[in-house]
Amino acid sequence: MAEAILEVFRGDRESGGAKQYSVPIAPGMVVLDALHYVQGHLEPDLAVRWNCKAGKCGSCSAEVNGRPRLTCKTRMDSLPQDKPITVYPMKSFPVIKDLVTDVSWNYRVNKKIPAFAPKPDAKWKMYQEDVERGQEFRKCIECFLCQNVCHVLRDHNKKEEFGGPRFFVRTAALEMHPLDSRNRARLLKDELGIGYCNITKCCTEVCPEEIHITDNAIIPLKERVVDEFYDPILKLVRKIRGAPKPD
Repeated sequence: MAEAILEVFRGDRESGGAKQYSVPIAPGMVVLDALHYVQGHLEPDLAVRWNCKAGKCGSCSAEVNGRPRLTCKTRMDSLPQDKPITVYPMKSFPVIKDLVTDVSWNYRVNKKIPAFAPKPDAKWKMYQEDVERGQEFRKCIECFLCQNVCHVLRDHNKKEEFGGPRFFVRTAALEMHPLDSRNRARLLKDELGIGYCNITKCCTEVCPEEIHITDNAIIPLKERVVDEFYDPILKLVRKIRGAPKPD
């Protein structure tokens, strides 16, 4: 049976380093299988977060050969076998142990976003195209790979000023709901810092659900913020009509 060398980070937020393991390769094997082999036969204390092993729970996120991926969807035979396959924890979040990172910051950001609130006179009827517009965003499995690869979080650590792609996707799902009554433009501008995003599309590239994060969520939200706060004609129209300012 063929073997591959797996180079896995071992340690915590204080210290650690890479350790190599020889792992037998079977047909159809994914990186998570290789990690389970290490855990089951070589290092029983290896910390690995996982749940469904079907690409739907988002738990097994890691950096494989330097790219953020779900280890349960990354086949071993898709990776070069002539050198060690590296498996490291997500760089944007503090390491707890080995491949397990502390992603609790994401849930604190989530609490900032006002929930869906229907219009008082909502008739609960929608066009199919309105339903489909937001359906894509509900595919998110919260693997946080988009958060991990985003340079605003990864390289500049703007966690106190920037919400990240995952929460622009959630906000877009709410903002584009035809029956929602809230206006989250000020939240996007002041607390989630959408202006920091320079639409490199790196978040879209790593999304395992193939959500068009940049084109369908972030850019439309940026346009809403511009309309609310920076369009001089719209500001004049609102002033004449006596329309309320954004929340």
